[in-house]
Amino acid sequence: MNQMKRKLLFGERMLYGDGKSPFNMVIPFKIKGQIAEDRLNLALLNIQKKHAWLTASIEFNEFKTPWFITNSPESFKVSVRIIERVSEEDWKRESEREWNISFDATKSPLFRVAWIKGEEFSEFLLVFHHCLCDGTAGLSILKELLLLLDNPEVKIGEEIAIQSIKDIVPEQVLNSYRKRTKNRIIGKIATLALWIIPVKKVAVDRKRDFLLHWKLDEQLTSSILVFCKSQGFTVNTFLSAIVLKAFKEVQADKSFNKISLPVDIRNLNPLIKKDHVFAFGLMIVLSAGKQNDFIDGVKQLQKDVDRKLAKLDPYALMMMMEACHPSLDNFSNLLKYGKTSNDCMFSNLGKLDFPDNYENFELETICSPSVIGPLGNTTTILTSTFRKQMDFSFVASEGYVAFKDAELIKERVISLLKENIGTYN
Repeated sequence: MNQMKRKLLFGERMLYGDGKSPFNMVIPFKIKGQIAEDRLNLALLNIQKKHAWLTASIEFNEFKTPWFITNSPESFKVSVRIIERVSEEDWKRESEREWNISFDATKSPLFRVAWIKGEEFSEFLLVFHHCLCDGTAGLSILKELLLLLDNPEVKIGEEIAIQSIKDIVPEQVLNSYRKRTKNRIIGKIATLALWIIPVKKVAVDRKRDFLLHWKLDEQLTSSILVFCKSQGFTVNTFLSAIVLKAFKEVQADKSFNKISLPVDIRNLNPLIKKDHVFAFGLMIVLSAGKQNDFIDGVKQLQKDVDRKLAKLDPYALMMMMEACHPSLDNFSNLLKYGKTSNDCMFSNLGKLDFPDNYENFELETICSPSVIGPLGNTTTILTSTFRKQMDFSFVASEGYVAFKDAELIKERVISLLKENIGTYN
């Protein structure tokens, strides 16, 4: 494998930060069966051979600009930490632990594994630095890992790695004088605004970070899918409305009636493939309207979603952000030290299209990823569906949401789902 290098894009630099503060994503899964340690190591090696950036270190040039630089997989291996499995809850504790363990990108990849090893069952945690990998890429790597754990000879192909912005923005867009000029001007205006905005450098005391996790049964999950289809809105919009209402009911005047929703850039940019190791976040923000009828409110929210998605231009956003590198520190400080303005980030990864039975083990479950970092409000709810069950991970810090309030929000989300499905069925 020839060595490759590329500058971190603006979003990647923001997520990487100073390289000392962890910004980690954890993807847990549970299997029934026995896995040999050497087979896991071989599987991870083959995954690194496919995805060059999983061998990357980060180095700074003379201008203090960070670069991804690939290494040989044999000399820059994915580390595996093995923990004896004592209970069903061990993976939650270990997930919380992994959030707070920094990656040293000079010595090891920005990817590692924690193996909670038992006689009959094991949980594995795939841990990525978020600057390297988003949820879609992480789940693609998980799919490849399971295939290789089952059969080391299986072919998983080779990723054509993204080596510059030229690989992910069409040439005609990059070379358009009008588009370049417009995005450069917008970038300079944003840079100026970030220089002007005063930010008091006193970070919120996060206190204890915690994870709440729950699943819906098959019947309720199925009812939600049928219900949303019959009403003409997406499951994502329905869940967003439920989350907004739950925060409002539990936190009352402390709530913001605002959630941010990541949008997978791959849905708008065909140049970025599902298995590309990449992390670039598009985002839309939603607020609930004042309709008396909740379902009427969801339908209005769907119109807002459709309108905002139609306006998203991934190429323009990427070009504009690349013009903002001079304001990176100011932008990061605004996120880190600015006042909280939304209730949470909510992300629905949808149905996970994985087999559950393999030749040598059974995939019992995939838990929704969790992610936490240093840039402002840590409150995040992620959901996904596997084996016909909707799964939720609720990450927060007590400095932003009290644990007892988070538990009440969780219970209210479940109740509101049941109440609305029941009312309209």
